[in-house]
Amino acid sequence: MPQLHRTAHRRRHTTALALTGTMIALALQSGTASGAPADPGPARISAQPRAGAAPAATSPAKRASLLKKAKAAAAGTARRLDLGSGEKLVVKDVVQDVDGTTHTRYDRTYAGLPVLGGDLVVHVNGGRTTVSAATESDLAVPSTKPAVNAGTARNKALATADKADSERATVGEAPRLVVWAVAAEPVLAWETVVEDVQRDGTPSELHVVTDAASGKTIQKYEGVHTGTGTGQFNGPVSLGTTLSGSTYQLLDGDRAGHRTYDLNQGTSGTGTLFTDDNDVWGDGTPADRQTAGVDVAFGAAATWDYYKDVHGRNGIRNDGVAAYSRAHYGNNYVNAFWSDSCFCMTYGDGSGNTHPLTSLDVAAHEMSHGVTSATAGLTYSGESGGLNEATSDIFAAAVEFHADLPADVPDYLVGEKIDINGDGTPLRYMDKPSRDGSSRDYWSSTLGSVDVHYSSGPANHFFYLLSEGSGAKTVNGVSYDSPTSDGAPVTGIGIGNAERIWYRALTTYMTSSTNYAGARVATLQAAADLFGAYSDTYLAVAGAWAAINVGDRIALGVNVAPVADQTSGVGQQVGLQIDAYTTNADAGLTYTATGLPDGLSIDEHGRISGVPTTTGSSDVTVTVTDSTGAAVTADFAWRIAYIYANATRVDIPDAGAAVESPLTITGRPGNASATTQVYVDIVHTYRGDLTVDLVGPDGTVYSLLNRSGGSADNVDQTFTVDASAQPVDGTWKLRVRDVASIDVGYIRNWQLTP
Repeated sequence: MPQLHRTAHRRRHTTALALTGTMIALALQSGTASGAPADPGPARISAQPRAGAAPAATSPAKRASLLKKAKAAAAGTARRLDLGSGEKLVVKDVVQDVDGTTHTRYDRTYAGLPVLGGDLVVHVNGGRTTVSAATESDLAVPSTKPAVNAGTARNKALATADKADSERATVGEAPRLVVWAVAAEPVLAWETVVEDVQRDGTPSELHVVTDAASGKTIQKYEGVHTGTGTGQFNGPVSLGTTLSGSTYQLLDGDRAGHRTYDLNQGTSGTGTLFTDDNDVWGDGTPADRQTAGVDVAFGAAATWDYYKDVHGRNGIRNDGVAAYSRAHYGNNYVNAFWSDSCFCMTYGDGSGNTHPLTSLDVAAHEMSHGVTSATAGLTYSGESGGLNEATSDIFAAAVEFHADLPADVPDYLVGEKIDINGDGTPLRYMDKPSRDGSSRDYWSSTLGSVDVHYSSGPANHFFYLLSEGSGAKTVNGVSYDSPTSDGAPVTGIGIGNAERIWYRALTTYMTSSTNYAGARVATLQAAADLFGAYSDTYLAVAGAWAAINVGDRIALGVNVAPVADQTSGVGQQVGLQIDAYTTNADAGLTYTATGLPDGLSIDEHGRISGVPTTTGSSDVTVTVTDSTGAAVTADFAWRIAYIYANATRVDIPDAGAAVESPLTITGRPGNASATTQVYVDIVHTYRGDLTVDLVGPDGTVYSLLNRSGGSADNVDQTFTVDASAQPVDGTWKLRVRDVASIDVGYIRNWQLTP
């Protein structure tokens, strides 16, 4: 099914989030609940955003001044952030709030090389500075001299491209040497852009990232993102046109000169600017070629107006420069797309060239891909790719509500006017995404392996729930019935507040590698800025995320993040931070713990540390109390064992390969004839199906992992070795096989319980 296009998941841990003016630790662990839904309460939470946290209206001269100042200060900012001597910051954009807070978005270089996944945003409010970064890894590579040359990288990139779509794949520009910082360990790599045509006729700009040491394909992602006149979908509308001599042009002088062209079924160039002799355009049918031009031009104008009126944004890049639009692309082309390379939107005429994909939400969807590219730059693969697509769907709905057309009544459906399925159904549903047969309703650890048009489902669902709330309701004559993953109700805050929160999160806190857990953090930060931390609106944001299985609902009082069961080794240094916070203003926290293993203790900041001295298992209870007397506990088990091997790294050079790595295990006296329980912690980053086994000295195979898809995870497993039949001492092997591609796998701890 055609899509609207645009050109690894780890187990969730608790994280501290710096909120403006307050440091608050936010729990990111997912919680579940069961039972019948409670009374949903009021239909909507009413709140007005704080004016001080809104973006200030910035003239071109003021924006230029902010950029100039940021560029001059970039070197000093890099030093204050304690970046390495080989790193430099490159200013991408600066946004200033009404209260004077500045948010400077940077790309990074290392030894003069671009760093993919190294982007960050520096937030300065008075003397307080916080940072939103795409990666927390130390940025360093062993060498900037590639073992694999550019020609080899080019050939591998061409081989990686999907030749089933076309035999015309070419590399326009030579591969460029970069540092790939998206993975846990930065590597030197080649980035190659393969130009081709996708199966449905959409142009392709496939970015292929190749390890410059091994020649292995690290990542690939698409660069082309799909997705008074009378229009076919918008009806009678006003258009911005320009009189040139005695002829009118579809050139919108009120919106920086946006132009709308007729490609006349071509697939390259800009085509011919739409013109008319009397400034009356189209007749509402596809038989008149101007009709599609009317819808396209109006969609561009309505989207421009939305971003300016609601968010104070002056064009897609916020620089007052217009994109352009091309209608009538290709023959029977059932799609539309945004391309950064031409800074333009392009629309096909659909099946039989009679069903153009030019509705308002399609236009807004495509232009919003440009906004995402100019701000967070969400990488178009994995979870960040799903968030990229969802962002375009979210703002497509917001533009519909802002335009409020009688011919296209605002709704939470995507592509409902273009009848792309041929049966009158929309392309996607925001209230329950799975209604389209492919999209996901909720987050799961395999979401990153799903096509981005379907992994967008949970974020679309979040936005609907945040706007309108859960359960059955009718909005503008359309019936919705939105479920929640935990069975608990969500109260909406209205689309006006929801769109402002998502926009601020996107433009101020999200980065290229933001995943669903990171989007939760970003939107909570945005809600804190706009409405105050722990306001009803802020709590509603957390509730909507919990409803799609991302994070917990936040309760008033003391909150503590769930703590996973722990396993540590005798003589091994331990450091475990308990993440907790209180919604009671200015209340301090105290921490106590019972059941800690011998050698461990908890300090006044909630950090458990020490060196375990005795094997065994214990049940630990941590109690967190604030100065008002409110308290909460967290229970978990802690197991102490002996450690016999560490950190064996396994690199898999090619998809489909199987690699074995030797592990020498030395047992303790007395365990050679006893049944021994073995604890294995496997850490891996993968994008395809993965199999991990341990092979004993006598050839016995112990299967540790066999799972499909995903991006990154941690796996903690125990299994039992009968030492009388299978010696524990000797050389074991870790066997890893991946049918797609893998970054790294290794045994971190091998532990035996006596």
